[in-house]
Amino acid sequence: MKNTGYYSTAVLGVVLVLAVTTHAAGGLLQRSQLLFKAIPAAPPVLEKNPMSPEKAELGKMLYFDPRLSKSALISCNTCHNIGLGGADYQETSIGHGWQKGGRNAPTVLNAVYNIAQFWDGRASDLKEQAKGPVQAGVEMNNTPDRVVATLKSMPGYRRLFSKAFPGENDPITFDNMARAIEVFEATLVTPGSRFDTFLQGDTTALTADEKSGLQLFMDKGCSGCHGGINMGGTGYFPFGVVEKPREEITGGDLGRFTLTGSTSDQYVFKSPSLRNLQLTMPYFHSGKVWSMEAAVAIMGASQLGISLTDSDTEKIVLFLRTTTGVQPEVQYPVLPAPGVATPVPRID
Repeated sequence: MKNTGYYSTAVLGVVLVLAVTTHAAGGLLQRSQLLFKAIPAAPPVLEKNPMSPEKAELGKMLYFDPRLSKSALISCNTCHNIGLGGADYQETSIGHGWQKGGRNAPTVLNAVYNIAQFWDGRASDLKEQAKGPVQAGVEMNNTPDRVVATLKSMPGYRRLFSKAFPGENDPITFDNMARAIEVFEATLVTPGSRFDTFLQGDTTALTADEKSGLQLFMDKGCSGCHGGINMGGTGYFPFGVVEKPREEITGGDLGRFTLTGSTSDQYVFKSPSLRNLQLTMPYFHSGKVWSMEAAVAIMGASQLGISLTDSDTEKIVLFLRTTTGVQPEVQYPVLPAPGVATPVPRID
């Protein structure tokens, strides 16, 4: 009888532990579902730019074509490499004439879910963003007229633009170039991360330490700036709410102040997405920090005014690694052959 009683007590203990654990996991899940959203398998609908297979295919061609740049050396993929997490693994990107840009290249993956584009949010959407680097002297250093002339010189592009923008008398325009790139970039989403699986109801998708990291991420306040579907990209925040980071990290960049001129926008940046974070180093607008652990510690001190323990930092990093989704598989396109009248590239 004693054995039977002990067995019954042991079983009851296991049941109670499982019940408590399930309840705790359920509570963590419910709280997480209020703060975050799983990335859908299908890309979002662009209200101002209807998507089509023809437009996406043209956008892919343009995204990989270095002939959009004055030198014919730099494409969108140069700084936002789809095979490198949508970034370029550089502190700041190298552009026209081997110039270095002023800010780290944000990932293009899941960028369609951001409230705006660029670190300072100066582009309202991906279409507007696509026009910027093409014209920036430090990046592709080209002009709209030259881009249009280059594209019109190639019979292959004339056919592709006509298919993507049917019914237009003159479909090859700088605006249509940007529209096509926007549609392609909108398809570059990364669903299927273990964190997404967790958010969809499978509480076994994360380990105990990863769940602890998620709990810490919410309890410490990280989700205040890094919530939503993209875990960031939804608003603007000062870099250094409590304590301004060292100059070597901020790089003297005044953030949105350079765009708005408002004193309240000094050192204010759009919060970056934390999706696929382990693939998009280095971190911050300056690209000066290469370690996820260091980045988490800096954010704890500068934004929250807390000193995270090594254990807490490690658990938060373990959780952040679970946000890495299925990377887009994009076959490098065969680009249209140059036409006889293609403008001769040159580097000034």
